[in-house]
Amino acid sequence: MRGMSRSSREAEVPVRPEQRRDWVTLKRLLPYLWRYRWRVLFALMLMVMAKLANIGVPLLLKELVDAMQIKPGNPAAVLVVPMGLIVAYGLLRFCTSLFTELRELVFAKATEGAARSIALETFAHLHSLSLRFHLERQTGGMTRDIERGTRAVHALISFSLYSILPTLIEVSIVLGILAYRFDMGFVWITLVALLAYITFSVSVTEWRTRFRREMNRLDSAAHTQAIDALLNYETVKYFNNEAHETRRYEQQLEAYRQAALKSQRSLSLLNAGQQLIIASALVVMMWRATQGVVDGRLTLGDLVMVNAFMIQLYIPLNFLGVLYREIKQSLTDLDKMFTLIDTPREVQDRPGAADLQLGARLPEIRFEQVDFHYDAARPILRELDFVIPAGRTVAVVGASGAGKSTLARLLYRFYDVQGGRITVDGHDVRDLTQDSVRRAIGIVPQDTVLFNDTVAYNIGYGRPDATQEDIVAAAKAAKIHDFIVSTPQGYQTMVGERGLKLSGGEKQRVAIARALLKNPPIMVLDEATSALDSATERAIQAELRQVADNKTTLVIAHRLSTVVDAHEILVMEQGRIVERGDHASLLLQRGRYAEMWNLQQSQAE
Repeated sequence: MRGMSRSSREAEVPVRPEQRRDWVTLKRLLPYLWRYRWRVLFALMLMVMAKLANIGVPLLLKELVDAMQIKPGNPAAVLVVPMGLIVAYGLLRFCTSLFTELRELVFAKATEGAARSIALETFAHLHSLSLRFHLERQTGGMTRDIERGTRAVHALISFSLYSILPTLIEVSIVLGILAYRFDMGFVWITLVALLAYITFSVSVTEWRTRFRREMNRLDSAAHTQAIDALLNYETVKYFNNEAHETRRYEQQLEAYRQAALKSQRSLSLLNAGQQLIIASALVVMMWRATQGVVDGRLTLGDLVMVNAFMIQLYIPLNFLGVLYREIKQSLTDLDKMFTLIDTPREVQDRPGAADLQLGARLPEIRFEQVDFHYDAARPILRELDFVIPAGRTVAVVGASGAGKSTLARLLYRFYDVQGGRITVDGHDVRDLTQDSVRRAIGIVPQDTVLFNDTVAYNIGYGRPDATQEDIVAAAKAAKIHDFIVSTPQGYQTMVGERGLKLSGGEKQRVAIARALLKNPPIMVLDEATSALDSATERAIQAELRQVADNKTTLVIAHRLSTVVDAHEILVMEQGRIVERGDHASLLLQRGRYAEMWNLQQSQAE
């Protein structure tokens, strides 16, 4: 890609701190869940019912143990009271699981819906960003961020609503029961243990979060490098660099391994500290409860109930460090996804932009005193001025780097001009919606990249609602039908990643068929036959000339033999038009065009 200025980069990727505050990220998530607010409320109600049933288990267990303290030879008590308590105990256990499963079932639609909405919004926004962003991006790392961000939605909802919030409710109710049934000593022991546990877990997790972030960074880097090497498989083979790519990947994996080991060591420290706090609290609580039984203040059922409460509380707390870490990591991952959504669009529709309305008429295209640069220090186009009359063909030729392909990018509004204007049918393209302008243009690019799908899908991409007959007709016009039907799967032949199963000429003919199928009023041919042999080029040129008779056509070419029939030929050098005219008049001028023509003719001979 050509260079770009610092100001241009900052327009697309704003300078921002490493991560916004967690509450801001959560605030961004809430509107996606608010669409399912009734499901959320119902799920919360089921969660409270599940916790009440769960807390009822130790209470009933106490009654069951105390009920067993009966006099020998009293069968009625054994058959009636304990049996009823046992059945109730089983029902409470079942209700705990039932309400939990119902909660997850009710809330699943909200979770999946929120994740789907965020992923779709990110995907749509990425397609709306400028070409500059996509030329700078690292596809592997970006897709990893999207994948982790989508998972983060599930994790945040699962951990916060299914783990953290239920535990807080349960702790509050248990503390109330301990204070009511026993004394404040049990409450203070529990509170001190909880505060120590939470403080230790949060502080250590905050400390070790940087190891996790480093792991994620190195994981994305390794993934990016692997994807890049696999996408450039042929280049790796051409230069016999398989071992080199393997070493690079090994270095990335080794760096990731070192970061993972640091993370694991810190995790082991966290888990050991948590277990020490839990064990100490359990010992003190059980000692106090046992002393109460010995003194006659408590029953055996009370001792069993206290033990059951502590186990129920500390089992979820056992995972508090993991939950906190995962929530923090999920917030970080979700923040990266929101950052993609917040990336501003360099090229945007103006407020009140109108659709391009052409009807049956062909448009006229004007480049009026156009100035453009990717980098302010290196102008690409300088006061460029020319007209493509309605229904006519204008060709642009010149050396590499003269700015020819930039014309197509500006016409498509992949970038906006810095000076002058481009008009279609008399309208400045900046006053029109991008969608309507691009809908009116068809292009055959020099570098054709195809989807990893069938030949029919790739041709039909020019007009997704096209019938099979339309696709076949376009393929015949592009002189690729015979090749397609000669393959075993015909139009269902898979073209491979980026179309690598096809030759360069076959890919370009698919691109031509795709543009012909779209049948737009404006056609851009950017080196449309550069990968074809001479015979196929002549055949396709005949078809393209026939199509161009009813189109406003811009031809960008290096081989002059492809533009001899153009109504006007523009010769560009260093962003300016140095010659213009038809083929015959330019040869008579004996200028730059004549030199290029003579050189190419001698090379052909």
